[in-house]
Amino acid sequence: MVPTEQQTCSPPHSTVQRLVLTCLPPVVHRFLFSQSEEFPVTHLVLRALFGALSGSGLFLCIAHNLPLTSDLKLTVGCVFVAVCAAGGALSPYFRCSILLMFPSMLGSRGRSYLMLLILSVLYTGPISNIRRNAESAALTLSCNLDLQLHHGRLLWREAVKPFILVTQELMNDKAEFESETLSVNQKFQSIRDEIVLQYGYDRFEPSNSTNSTQEQFAAKTVLQCDRVMNQGIQRCADWFSSRWEACLEAIPVPVINHILCIPMKFHFLCDVMRVMTPWCREHIPVEGNFGQLFDQLNSSVNQLSREFIAELTVEEHEEQAVLDGALPADDFTQAVKRSFNDLTAAMEQVFNVLRLLLSFTFITIITQAIGYLRSYMRDIDFDNTYITTYFRQIDARRRKAGKRFLLPLKKSEKKEFIYPWSLKIHTEELQQVMSGLFQVMFVSLLSVILLAVDFSLFHVLDIVSRHTISHFNLTSSHQVDFRVDGDTIMGRLLRTMVSAFNSSSSLDVTTDNSVCMSPPSSLSSGVYISCACCVALLLLLSCLQVYSNRLRRVITAFYYPKREKKRVLFLYNLQIQRRISSADSKHTANRGQKRRTVFQQLVRCWRRLC
Repeated sequence: MVPTEQQTCSPPHSTVQRLVLTCLPPVVHRFLFSQSEEFPVTHLVLRALFGALSGSGLFLCIAHNLPLTSDLKLTVGCVFVAVCAAGGALSPYFRCSILLMFPSMLGSRGRSYLMLLILSVLYTGPISNIRRNAESAALTLSCNLDLQLHHGRLLWREAVKPFILVTQELMNDKAEFESETLSVNQKFQSIRDEIVLQYGYDRFEPSNSTNSTQEQFAAKTVLQCDRVMNQGIQRCADWFSSRWEACLEAIPVPVINHILCIPMKFHFLCDVMRVMTPWCREHIPVEGNFGQLFDQLNSSVNQLSREFIAELTVEEHEEQAVLDGALPADDFTQAVKRSFNDLTAAMEQVFNVLRLLLSFTFITIITQAIGYLRSYMRDIDFDNTYITTYFRQIDARRRKAGKRFLLPLKKSEKKEFIYPWSLKIHTEELQQVMSGLFQVMFVSLLSVILLAVDFSLFHVLDIVSRHTISHFNLTSSHQVDFRVDGDTIMGRLLRTMVSAFNSSSSLDVTTDNSVCMSPPSSLSSGVYISCACCVALLLLLSCLQVYSNRLRRVITAFYYPKREKKRVLFLYNLQIQRRISSADSKHTANRGQKRRTVFQQLVRCWRRLC
């Protein structure tokens, strides 16, 4: 029959009551630890106030990072605080859950919240600063590229500018060219008519004739020679006739005047001029290339007389992009800004998710507190390994009554129990501490790496920004001056045409890339202090988690003393049964060991006798 300890009707004061009793006046202690029937209204108001304050703080922690409007936050907050006030006033289960949240904040959930907080500090600190410095370096590089392209455009425009000016000048002189060419055509027409229509011959068109222009001019010259000879002979005959008439009038005596004037009838002497016809045919006064020269000159004048046209056409050819994703006409700086704006937007989304996780961490704290209380009330063996004050009182009462007792525990039993007021960390609690230390090492390593990268990048970019100032000096000049003297037709044409090429320009640009150089930004000392404080606080919470977990048992025992006494009695009776069972098994083992020892001695004696 295993002896067990029964629950008494007058439970002693709890551990919390004993501690508070020594610190508070009797009146205050009586009010705090009195039953609700003594001060019903006051207790109800205080519990409601406790629930409202707890709900207000909890809602502020949860809704601080949620994307809610002010009106919605106010409405939801009022409803949440009202529910918490009602729960605090009417439900001890609710009040106990609220108090259990504080040990959870110092435990694993608090470490989770602190790790998220450290990640947010790292994001707003070194990560954002690395992004800003990288963006500054990229913008500096793109600005230098834009500056190089701008200088290249200036040089190209200065090189092309004279040609554009010449073409523009020709376009502006279009009317003058047309007037000059019309003047040349009119003046040449008189020369053409003089050549073609000389001596009254009809005009001919060289292009419509079957013979060449040279043959036509030679034939026309021969005909012109015959015509001149015939006209000379006719004039000579007309002269003899006029002299005959004058002679007859001068000598009025008939017969005598015919005899004396007979020489005036010798008009046959005029045919002597016909001897010039063979000479004229043999010595034609037309050069051998006169017809070809006339055709070329006539064609040139006809072409020159046409309408003068001058147009300026600028063609733009699109080449393949030098950089992937950037058009040739695109601005590198604007492209880099757009890329970093997209990156910043993505990082902001990640930071918003991180802020939401910070809010949801408080929800996990609530669920953990409620889960612990539910397990405490349902499972009598849950978290039941503590040597409490009531456990010691039971053992002292059994010792005084002469019954089997447990304290002090044996060495093998000490591994199964935890002393709440002892600073020593139990074996089961050591796993939680090691898990927290691993998280501290991970966060510390991450913080050191990010801070080191940011520090190194800042110093590298600072050195680069201070020693990469470049000065640019673009110098270009040209002067073209053509002079054409003379007042002839060709002189005027050449002067009008060549004057368009007379131009001069000069370029002297002195710039530097100081506008492109932006100094990198460094982290403030507050970021380093914040990271160090957060890591130190995370390390402190890893060590305090053991004692905060023990505090949960104290809080639940304060709200549910009867349940706590049942759990302690169960633990005490279970340990007595374990010790009795262990003692019986050891006694049986010792008896078997003694029998084997006697048998071995008999065997040894028999061997000696033999």
